[in-house]
Amino acid sequence: MLELLTSETPNGWKVAILLEELGVPYKVTPISLTNRVQKEDWYIALNPNGRIPTLVDHDAGDFAIFESGAIMIYLAEKFGRFLPADVPGRSRVIQWLMWQMSALGPMMGQATVFNRYFEEKLPKVIDRYVRESQRLFEVMDTHLATREYLAGDYSIADMACFPWVRGHDWAQVPIDGFDHLLRWFDAIAARPAVQRGLLVPEPPKAEEMEAKTVAQGKNILA
Repeated sequence: MLELLTSETPNGWKVAILLEELGVPYKVTPISLTNRVQKEDWYIALNPNGRIPTLVDHDAGDFAIFESGAIMIYLAEKFGRFLPADVPGRSRVIQWLMWQMSALGPMMGQATVFNRYFEEKLPKVIDRYVRESQRLFEVMDTHLATREYLAGDYSIADMACFPWVRGHDWAQVPIDGFDHLLRWFDAIAARPAVQRGLLVPEPPKAEEMEAKTVAQGKNILA
């Protein structure tokens, strides 16, 4: 059995989306960022970085994987889907996965922190991260002008980038004018497995949402 320890963040959702696309059984263990469960000793033993998500493959001797990109590669290889077997095809997917982890995720994360959670408004800092996030949207838009998905067929690269693009409103990063990116986004958003993955773990009740989002923001850099 696979166990996904996760919370309501883009990095958590991208792994949940992959599990739903694979259609394999898995257990969800919600991790409360509000209560800083990700910093507790038992969790650090699974994930030395103290972040979410973590995947534990109980059928492989309780093998634990941390870092969302590494989890996605592990699952794609384990089940032989969404990551090409040929060397060039595999490389194309991993290039975009690494790009998401090193560029899109960090820049969108910083835009969110400084727009939403940082107590002092720093216009120059906000402008830097918003403009860089938009530059990355432009990279995707230009690339998608000549192809349906980022690396050929639908892959873990698309699943990894989608939740971060989805958060553009929350991060206050305009997406207007990126027509190819929006076409790609709408196609992925319409997939039933993606819609199910975005509900993992179960969304918090309305009265819990504000406390959770504030705690998540404070813990992005913790």
